[in-house]
Amino acid sequence: MRILLIEDDTVLGAAVRDQIAAGGQSVDWVTRLDTARDAMAGAGYELVLLDLMLPDGRGITFLRSLRTSGDVTPVIILTALDQISDRIEGLNAGADDYLVKPFDLAELSARIGSVARRYSGNPNPIIVHGALTVDLASRSIRRDGRPVQLTAREWALFEAFLTRPGQLLSKAQLEEKLYAFDTEVESNTIEVHVSRLRKKLGAEVIETERGLGYRLGAP
Repeated sequence: MRILLIEDDTVLGAAVRDQIAAGGQSVDWVTRLDTARDAMAGAGYELVLLDLMLPDGRGITFLRSLRTSGDVTPVIILTALDQISDRIEGLNAGADDYLVKPFDLAELSARIGSVARRYSGNPNPIIVHGALTVDLASRSIRRDGRPVQLTAREWALFEAFLTRPGQLLSKAQLEEKLYAFDTEVESNTIEVHVSRLRKKLGAEVIETERGLGYRLGAP
């Protein structure tokens, strides 16, 4: 998942960025709304984390503009504004969730996962795929009943396939979902992760379309 974080508090922004990156997801962090608009024009994001009070404007205005233009990218508001009226305004403007500062980073991760599952069309956190039982909420996998340990990047890659069953994903698409703009990606990184996933989860779990990309194998 590629996430855009719009937050001008440098301490909080760094903490949120590091929390998301530790989970293997890609995050681009900006501190202004004009930079956020440029980022969204140049990349496809699957989630936006939006502060409401920014140096060059109000996040609520930015959100309304997104929705008016037809952009349905999920948005979670992160703000110190804690009045019921503020929450109602944010949700009515098109936010998918509203988290009041200060918040626990683990709760933020849980809410990100919940919103992502709703948008993938499968709100159930438990997915059974052949011999695999996957708990998206706890980020755990069992193969024939035995736990399988994945690294953060391996999990993020497998989740990308699992939430898009049957969809062919190119190497470039997978790199974009896993790595931020300023991250250097080696040419064989995706191939290495796919190989490791096959060893841990089964050779048939990811299919290769030579020269085109990869897709989740049939259960």
